[in-house]
Amino acid sequence: MIQPVIDAHHHIWRQADLPWLAGPMVPRIFGPYEPIRRDYPIEEYLEDIAGCGVVKSVYVQANWPKDKAVEEAAWVDAAAARTGWPHGIVAYADLMAEDARPTLDRLAAMPRVRGIRMQLHWHDNEQYRFAPHADLADDATFRRNFAALEGYGLSFDLQVFAPQMDGAARLAADHPGTTFILQHAGMLEDLSEQGREQWRAGMRRLAARPNVVSKLSGLGTFIHRNDPGHIAAVVEETVALFGAGRCLYGSNFPIEKLWTDYASLLAAYRDAVAGFTPTEQAAMLHDTAARVYRL
Repeated sequence: MIQPVIDAHHHIWRQADLPWLAGPMVPRIFGPYEPIRRDYPIEEYLEDIAGCGVVKSVYVQANWPKDKAVEEAAWVDAAAARTGWPHGIVAYADLMAEDARPTLDRLAAMPRVRGIRMQLHWHDNEQYRFAPHADLADDATFRRNFAALEGYGLSFDLQVFAPQMDGAARLAADHPGTTFILQHAGMLEDLSEQGREQWRAGMRRLAARPNVVSKLSGLGTFIHRNDPGHIAAVVEETVALFGAGRCLYGSNFPIEKLWTDYASLLAAYRDAVAGFTPTEQAAMLHDTAARVYRL
């Protein structure tokens, strides 16, 4: 029997709602993206996953304008009401606002909203840069708003590069009641031995925090291809640090649709976990996501 899958990271979108898709071409972390500068509705996502054994999915925010965070979640929620997909929503909230609680109030009232993602990743390379500065996890305003998440029962999808993992680990240590879902297995972008060592060191610090889990997703982001060997290597090292029970699969579609199809991508992940026990495979492909996102 093929292990059923929860896709814990995908997007759907309308081009008109996304400045980086609707406006002038803006360099992005994943390279040229002309093929996805268009609507990607839930119906196309369902076509992409057809026959792949995906039983549930989680939508992760796609960077609508900051003042439309609630509208984005509501639009996705309407798609879910219409089609039954997705089953969970990770919404955006501006945690650098004077007071994020009014936005969190409205988001938490939507039954499919499970968590928040505000991307913290910063890099010397401007094309890889998203946050206004590298140390956002230590910012007093951010931390004041972040502290509210636990009261709403919301998780936090954490997106940082290796040099930022110390600050992220401090944030996780200071908020043990909030679950952190590390995006893209820690965003390994420097494949030199020095870069890999820095990533490993940061991953060890995050793995030491029991409230941090790692999402096995987006591994084609910096190499711009579906590379089963690369996926297997990152999965092996990540699981060695976090354990299978703290790892979960996500497709990052339609971004990875730039260089592969869904069946081929999922096959690479299935191959990467094939050497683990059935229980461990079930955790990575289904059970951890079901627990973390309360599906």
